[in-house]
Amino acid sequence: MGFFKAGDTISGQEARAFITIDGRVEPLFYAKNLEATAKKKKTEIKTLGHRGTQHKANGWSGEGSMTVYYATSLFRELMIKYMKTGVDTYFDIQVTNEDPTSSIGAQTVLLKDCNLDSVVLASFDVDADVLEEDLDFTFSDADLLEKFKKPTLG
Repeated sequence: MGFFKAGDTISGQEARAFITIDGRVEPLFYAKNLEATAKKKKTEIKTLGHRGTQHKANGWSGEGSMTVYYATSLFRELMIKYMKTGVDTYFDIQVTNEDPTSSIGAQTVLLKDCNLDSVVLASFDVDADVLEEDLDFTFSDADLLEKFKKPTLG
């Protein structure tokens, strides 16, 4: 039986990410990490003749978080626009993981209709070497634009 080669793991630093807002594409070069999760919503179902509780999927929700270096005003601009006008901004995030040392190639995921939950408007920390901010968001759709290939087993 074969085994998964260590060289086919994907380095956490080998990624590219872009945000598309109002048709403008901007690299997320100031992002430190990002994680987006699709979670199923389920209804508990009890039936006669079965003592256990069954579950039936009836939808899903998408949420994510990213940590960025405090080096852009973009997210503050979006939040202040909403605060002043009531006009909310939705955007897409595209993430590609591709480690050139791996045989599995690249994976690209597009998160659609992302919307910020909260934004740090001002920050300082006299003990911090660098300032960062955590951004939570939701999304309403996703596409898998590119899939990893199956690894070559050792």
